[in-house]
Amino acid sequence: MKPIAALACAVLVVSGCTTDPYTGEQKLSNTVGGAGIGAGVGALGGYVVGRATGMDAGRAALIGAGIGGIGGAGIGAYMDNQEADLRRQLQGTGVSVTRVGDRIVLNMPSNITFPSDGDSIRSDFYPVLNSVAIVLAKYDRSAVDVDGHTDSQGSDGYNLDLSRRRAESVADYLASQRIDGRRLNVQGFGESRPIAPNDSDYGRAQNRRVEVSISPYSQG
Repeated sequence: MKPIAALACAVLVVSGCTTDPYTGEQKLSNTVGGAGIGAGVGALGGYVVGRATGMDAGRAALIGAGIGGIGGAGIGAYMDNQEADLRRQLQGTGVSVTRVGDRIVLNMPSNITFPSDGDSIRSDFYPVLNSVAIVLAKYDRSAVDVDGHTDSQGSDGYNLDLSRRRAESVADYLASQRIDGRRLNVQGFGESRPIAPNDSDYGRAQNRRVEVSISPYSQG
């Protein structure tokens, strides 16, 4: 694991308020186009690549930012509310929301997120990431793992690199929407974690994805 330092000259992002075309709700808007997002590793600052120290590193980052953890009795309600907000914000977007214990997993299929074999976020997917960012900003006592995955087509090395670059593009965009980079952990898994067989077009499409996993920070 290694932290990615923020660039001294950060990309200037001007945020405003706009109406999300999927939900009709007011969202953060971003004036930076796709060419400025995902241009470099951790270009917008401070997220972590890999997860060797797991939640300990993330918890330390929150403490350093002056943000406390959640008491044990309050974790369930905190994640319930966050899940409800995410489901409301992401309804009809093509991004699935799955609850696994105290963890929430967002599945972003690559066919709606990226061009074929590319790592630049599609411009029509920005409103979806804005929806995610506004919920993450509200529930700031949670860690965010951004994991890239591919199908089995192509070489292992190519797939691993593509999955990492796609995860970094999503993390960079979230950071551009003022999500603290210290909350973000980025990793590419290539083809190693399929969720469907790779022997059909349908299965391969399921495996090409970015997963955003949201977990609470607990006290103690």
